[in-house]
Amino acid sequence: MQMLIDGNRCDSCSGQTFAVRNPATGTVIDTVPLGGVEDIDRAVEAGTAAFEAWSTIPARERGRILFVAAQEVRRQNRSLGALLTAEQGKPLREAIDEINGFAYTLEYYHGIAASNHGEYANLPGYGHALVSRVPLGVCAAIIPWNMPALIMGWKVGPALAAGNTMILKPASTAPLTCLALAGILGEAGLPAGVLNIVTGPGETVGRAIARHPAIRKISFTGEIATGRRVMEDAAPAMKRVTLELGGSDPMIVCSDADIPAAVEGAARGRFYNCGQTCTAIKRLYVDEKIAQEFTDRLTERIRSMRIGSGMTEGVAMGPMNNRAVQQRIVDLVEAAREGNEGTIRTGGSVPHGEDFHAGYFYEPTLITDVPQDSVLLAEEVFGPVLPAVSVTDLDEALSLANKSRFGLGASVWTKNLDCVDQACSGLKAGIIWVNQHLRIPPEVPFGGMKESGLGRENGYEALEDYLEKKTVLIRP
Repeated sequence: MQMLIDGNRCDSCSGQTFAVRNPATGTVIDTVPLGGVEDIDRAVEAGTAAFEAWSTIPARERGRILFVAAQEVRRQNRSLGALLTAEQGKPLREAIDEINGFAYTLEYYHGIAASNHGEYANLPGYGHALVSRVPLGVCAAIIPWNMPALIMGWKVGPALAAGNTMILKPASTAPLTCLALAGILGEAGLPAGVLNIVTGPGETVGRAIARHPAIRKISFTGEIATGRRVMEDAAPAMKRVTLELGGSDPMIVCSDADIPAAVEGAARGRFYNCGQTCTAIKRLYVDEKIAQEFTDRLTERIRSMRIGSGMTEGVAMGPMNNRAVQQRIVDLVEAAREGNEGTIRTGGSVPHGEDFHAGYFYEPTLITDVPQDSVLLAEEVFGPVLPAVSVTDLDEALSLANKSRFGLGASVWTKNLDCVDQACSGLKAGIIWVNQHLRIPPEVPFGGMKESGLGRENGYEALEDYLEKKTVLIRP
């Protein structure tokens, strides 16, 4: 498959390619161009050339193109889901849900695209004040491999609805679905040059995006260290930056919680997408009065989960996306085992057997009685491992939950409204769920506190962030 620049499929200036592999088998499923700095220059030129016409198209028409594309994506959701499973690894039903999430996001921005009205005020002594909102110009997005279709929608939807042109760099291990979705947008009427996709490594393509002086905004989702480099590289041109840098989301289970519902929530919230989700449950704090029953039930629930290829019917959890992230999980669990950091209740190793030997699989794992200084609680564990801690009450749970450099999401499970109020007031997180976890509708802003990032995706807030305010004062 080829890159997309100025509406045309094209090869990289270097003429080189790299392979995309199926994480369930390790086999090559396609190759894409190995982009470089010159390709970003070409993409910026294409975006600049397309910007004037696209930005002056009525917002309602821009929204209509997004809506037409969304309807076609829904019609093709099974084939697009199969492509996503092939390159990313998640079960097909999860992949189809993600494809539908991309469509839902475009539909949302279609709905609010025309709501970008200016403001007027008659100010005595100054005259008439007009405040308009205008698009920024050429913007860019750098997205990860864990939820490539959904995160593409989060970034492309508001940027295009606001009248900007866009350069997108997908993850090297999962670029194919993004290219397919961009093709559908083109078929829906998106003019050439409005959305350009360049494939290649972050060290060259991503850095070229961050440093290019003509790109006015970057939206990045990924690791903290990489996010810092994006900020540093973007600073000389004073470009806007939105950073979603992951999290270590706590789940707090109070003594009065609905235990079966909370157990199911923990299983789904941790092991969805093989635990490779920024807002996945990554730390579990359970009131000691129910801890034994809760962990016993959760252990059995986890043991019932079937793992395997995402294309196999009935599979609850697929492989990890690539060998490096699998090895990271292996190393973390082995270090915890050697350091006696808790009790492995279930899982804790790479599965054996003919169906697993070539893929990047890891067993869904629950570790209880984890000490507070464990790396499993301090860092973002991006895989199917759930550390659990017993706490005396909600006060202790909140204290431990906030003892983290991350502040993306959190959830509290309780029937007590006073506990809900205390948790929602006390938790330092950008999004808080009550008796649920993980799902994020496009209508609400999403982003983190502390080192989990800057700015917000989704909602009207994201549309606003792709617009510049211009003030005009008229003296009668």
